[in-house]
Amino acid sequence: MPTIFLRPGTADRVVAGHPWIYAGSVQRLTAPAADGALVQIKDHRQRFLGVGLYNSKSIIQVRVLAPERVEINAGFFADRIRAALAIRERHLPKAASFRVVNAESDFLSGLIVDKYGDVLVVQISSLGMDQRKAMIVEALQGIFSPRAIVEKSEASFRKFEGLAESNGLLSGTLEGSVPIDLNGLKFEVDILGGHKTGLYLDQQQNYQKVADLIRGGQVLDCFSFLGGFALHCARAGAAHVHGLDQSEEAVAAAGRMAEANGLTGRCSFEAANVFDWLKAQTAVKPHEKVVPKFDAIILDPPSFTRTRSAVDDAMRGYKEIHLRALKLLKAGGTLATFCCSHHVDAAMFQAVISDAAFDARRVLRRVAIYSQSPDHPVLPAVPETEYLKGFAFEVAR
Repeated sequence: MPTIFLRPGTADRVVAGHPWIYAGSVQRLTAPAADGALVQIKDHRQRFLGVGLYNSKSIIQVRVLAPERVEINAGFFADRIRAALAIRERHLPKAASFRVVNAESDFLSGLIVDKYGDVLVVQISSLGMDQRKAMIVEALQGIFSPRAIVEKSEASFRKFEGLAESNGLLSGTLEGSVPIDLNGLKFEVDILGGHKTGLYLDQQQNYQKVADLIRGGQVLDCFSFLGGFALHCARAGAAHVHGLDQSEEAVAAAGRMAEANGLTGRCSFEAANVFDWLKAQTAVKPHEKVVPKFDAIILDPPSFTRTRSAVDDAMRGYKEIHLRALKLLKAGGTLATFCCSHHVDAAMFQAVISDAAFDARRVLRRVAIYSQSPDHPVLPAVPETEYLKGFAFEVAR
């Protein structure tokens, strides 16, 4: 097995559990290694650190798989997937749909597996995992016996590994949408034609937590997608929930979900650019004031930045949207807000909300802190595994 030697001062990160070894950390390779091959990793003193998958074309040159020598076969993947499944069964015992494998969080860097009822969705973002796709499918079939396994591997993740986009059916048959249950509510997921792997499972627990906090009144759900927050709030007793999303397809689907759950009378959905909609609702003439309309507002936007260099622009966007929302929120009302960008940490996110509250002349009381659902585990040694953060605030005055 070819051996990668690391430069002095770079091994501690690997020993602590981070699976990414960047090209700049590699001192030398003892023998030629094919891209995707298994290599062993040693520090500059020749101490063994583990094994991983090599790719000379990637900035992440080695993805560590284990701190010991292991054989990478279907049995290896089955063991890792069963271990990941046990975590979900412990923390989400009643869930039928959840993320089974969350890449680095489950020591399978480059692999994501989502479960929607009896259908599995695989997302592969590394060359080494892509070359072992048949092993992964074999392991998944042995554990779950799914009706279908679908691959949805987007180009944005794979281009850094020299891979093209890959989508399609890996096993079984699948036609139409897949009905699933989230916290006792009915949803339908368009896996083959829908967004990403199908649904935002990382908010599964937060849907219910926010609904329990809000309960009644007039609610605005911004970036509502399939109506996850909207439907949970309507079921919890909200007088009416209005959902906004730029996608007409998502708005139509959310309407169908409301009907399927008997919540049509309490929900409405509108296709709109949220920034433009909030700006129009808060536009007033000189010497006029905005009349607050909502008892609760939920902000769950897509990531405003995927790179560190774009953080400043993202922060301006977050401030703008919170400023507009706070102007529409009644005294005593609740703001539940989320950020899914890894590059914006919780302290930065709360600071920009505080800035918006100052400009809106509002004083906020924090009443809840949110994170990603436990099927998206966070490893403190791997900061990249933590991306979703959220808060709930009441307008104190």
